[in-house]
Amino acid sequence: MKIFKELGISDDTIQSITEMGFTEPTPIQEESIPLALERKDILGQAQTGTGKTGAFGIPIVENTTKGSGSQVIVLTPTRELAVQVADQLKAFAKRKKLSTAVIFGGMSIERQIKDLKRKPEIIVGTPGRMIDHINRRTLKLDDVETLVLDEADEMMNMGFIDDVKFIMSKVPEEGRQTLLFSATMPRAIQDLVTRFMKNPTVVKTMNQNNSDPLIDEFYTIVKELEKLSVFTSFLDVHQPELAIVFGRTKRRVDELTSALIAKGYRAEGLHGDITQSKRLEVLKKFKNNSLDILVATDVAARGLDISGVSHVYNFDIPQDTESYTHRIGRTGRAGKEGMALTFVNPVEMDFLRQIENDKKKPIRALRPPSKKEVEKAREKEVFEKIGKWLEENDNEHTLEIAESLMTEHEPKAIIASLVNELLYSKEDDNIQLSFEKPLSRKGNGRRGKPNYSKGGQRGGQRRGGRDNFKPRGKNTNKRSSHGGRTSKQGRVFKDHQK
Repeated sequence: MKIFKELGISDDTIQSITEMGFTEPTPIQEESIPLALERKDILGQAQTGTGKTGAFGIPIVENTTKGSGSQVIVLTPTRELAVQVADQLKAFAKRKKLSTAVIFGGMSIERQIKDLKRKPEIIVGTPGRMIDHINRRTLKLDDVETLVLDEADEMMNMGFIDDVKFIMSKVPEEGRQTLLFSATMPRAIQDLVTRFMKNPTVVKTMNQNNSDPLIDEFYTIVKELEKLSVFTSFLDVHQPELAIVFGRTKRRVDELTSALIAKGYRAEGLHGDITQSKRLEVLKKFKNNSLDILVATDVAARGLDISGVSHVYNFDIPQDTESYTHRIGRTGRAGKEGMALTFVNPVEMDFLRQIENDKKKPIRALRPPSKKEVEKAREKEVFEKIGKWLEENDNEHTLEIAESLMTEHEPKAIIASLVNELLYSKEDDNIQLSFEKPLSRKGNGRRGKPNYSKGGQRGGQRRGGRDNFKPRGKNTNKRSSHGGRTSKQGRVFKDHQK
């Protein structure tokens, strides 16, 4: 393994990289950085979480000159990814003092116009808003020398192919460097490569045919009306450090989030109707360990680069293998093990078998935890929580309250009442989710083409990738005001260990 210095990076940038906590390059960085520094076109095949932002970001910083106009355009499929990429580029460029602007829909275009008037050297954004600025002539591409397409396949999936072609056609062709990164290489991307790139060097650091070996994949068969109780049982036994839960519709995400909060879990939801400021707030809390569970739709979760996700739960089975692969790819990163669990209604088994056939890999069955196993896991959690509180408590006033309590009650009875409150007060068997009709297939004999029922109708994914599912009814779940459960890694219950 090489060090950054051996890749031809300047001391200033190496110092910035070191301060960010990076000590040695990832495989995609080791192969891409020397090529990008020579301003060669690169076609990189790598998944999110492999260090590809550094693979194009570090050479961008090295090749960009302060005060020479807007020289770099980075296209991303989502607003969240645009913010994440921009933050990393700012950190890489800390000592070169390069300015970076972020432009995307859902935020004030007037403020973005002011930012663009300052001619930032690097501009990161989503295709739709980029085109808005190009048409307004508030974004001028005359000085652009480097164009980056990050998560290109996601942009294709979200319907941005024409937008991307338009932007690429407007960037000066002479002397242009194009860096394209994608987990998969569908025909639409191959067409972009043929049309807009010049003899690109292919850098491939992943085997697309194999799922990440660090992810344990399971499924459990459960009826629709039993999903919530089975899911919380798994949460109590697994004790995930950070978990992402995927729901099929916006209504599902809202109701499931409310139900989890009511049951005492630290959860937040993300979908296309969430405001941008709220989305950024939720992601910040998730990254700062202020919450344990992120409930999201497929579109809302696209492009998110969140480290430390230990578990992915498919509360609703995805409709195709590609969605399944993107979902579970949120865990098992950076050498850490992860677990993915898919909830399957008995009538949806065809979807699971299709995923297995496409991946050429069986997904193992996992039975739900028993009531006794759940109770034991909760008791262990409470025992450890109280032990932690004992170590951390140095409040004299609470000790005085404790002495007052013990003058009127038996110490054992006091402790038992507190344990009872921790173990059982959060139980609410009356919380129910609206019924979502399971996925079913059309009766034309075609395999792999889902028939979306009213409960799971597929919406458009154009401009901004909003998950336009139409919710039915109102969410009647009550949110609780008490504090959420704390979570940490626990032992994963697996049938095959028996």
